[in-house]
Amino acid sequence: MPEPLSARILLDRVAPEALFLALERACSDVFWLDAGAAALEGWSFIGTGAPSSFPGEVRLDAPAAARAAAADAGPPLRGGWVGWYDYESGARAAGAPVADAADVPGGAWLRISRLAAFDHATGVVWVAAAEADLDEWGLFVTRVATTVSDDHPAVQVGSRRVEARHTPTEYAALIGRCRELIRAGTAYQLCLTTRFTVPGAHDDVAVYRRLRSATPAHHGGFVRIGGRSLLSASPEQFLRAGGGVIRTRPIKGTRPRGADAAHDAALASELAVDAKERAENVMIVDLMRNDLSRVCEPGSIRVDALWAIETYPAVHQLVSTVSGKAAAGTTANALFEASFPAGSMTGAPKLSAMTCLHDLEGAPRGVYAGCFGYIGDDGSLDLAMVIRSIVIDGADAVVGAGGGITWRSVAASEVAEVATKARAPLAALGAEMPAAWASDILN
Repeated sequence: MPEPLSARILLDRVAPEALFLALERACSDVFWLDAGAAALEGWSFIGTGAPSSFPGEVRLDAPAAARAAAADAGPPLRGGWVGWYDYESGARAAGAPVADAADVPGGAWLRISRLAAFDHATGVVWVAAAEADLDEWGLFVTRVATTVSDDHPAVQVGSRRVEARHTPTEYAALIGRCRELIRAGTAYQLCLTTRFTVPGAHDDVAVYRRLRSATPAHHGGFVRIGGRSLLSASPEQFLRAGGGVIRTRPIKGTRPRGADAAHDAALASELAVDAKERAENVMIVDLMRNDLSRVCEPGSIRVDALWAIETYPAVHQLVSTVSGKAAAGTTANALFEASFPAGSMTGAPKLSAMTCLHDLEGAPRGVYAGCFGYIGDDGSLDLAMVIRSIVIDGADAVVGAGGGITWRSVAASEVAEVATKARAPLAALGAEMPAAWASDILN
């Protein structure tokens, strides 16, 4: 185990984006867990590290030393791991059939060696590194400019070709098959997904700057490991652990933003009372209550919020929150065995849903529908769902999108929801939705 990182507060103010741009030029493996372009609360983390395997042995039940360390006002992450966990690794571990995927089992992770933590409520910046490296790292951070240009490399939307895994007609037919399976009692809900691929090389940094500018999110992020980049504007926190408490915040239910204030408010109100969306959401809440009960103390599971409307630049979402107290000895491995893949990306019952989706989708999801974020040495953990995201490899960029299907689903509405979710990530790549998906009839 590498030595714990030492941390200190910087007296200087630093712009997170400026630090990220300087660091990614110097390091091939780099991360930015991004609270948003105009965040006024929460934390962002920028840094680098060495490739590592999934840190499954980290305990989450907040032993005494971790509780004492967390009692001060410092950042929630001072050392540990940052990375992503792919969908197929979780589905395989849960006993579901999976399509062949190129992802390394357990995803890709960095053991943090240098870290800068930004407290958006106060503007305070912390730096952390090995004691022998802390002065040099602090100097690197303070030399970065306090501002950065808002000018992003221009891209003409529609200048890049898009390949869709399914046509809208094919996706609608799959929705019909989902409804047949639900009618037969094989599942109650199925999170059906598809994929859009933009061939060719892409500037991952430029693409991320456009994505975060257009659709800032509280769990955005850029993680590049081994030449592969995950760019995310995720609005969904999958798991958070701290002080021995584990929380999950499933999203089920989406509406686009309106053309004006009145239309926007009407769409949010419609989402809040939609019977299908509420049923879809509460089924996942029940699933996540069951998942957390496998690693939490009996009687500690709570639904802290049910059917809350949260609004983002591109969409309104229906969000619930479930929490529980970690049982003694609970590790990250145990939590993943109990809860991953997330119910919001599978459906219910989970194993039956994943088995059905393997047959319906016919191809791997990869990093999409997985999760990304950090796991701290002290048992803290904050992981977001890989949705509203882009995965860039040498040959292409991939955007996944989907939605939960219930018996009351209307195919045209579900197709439109996929288009709503995929449009902003594709635009950041310089691509438009394929013509059939962009049809006004569907949207």
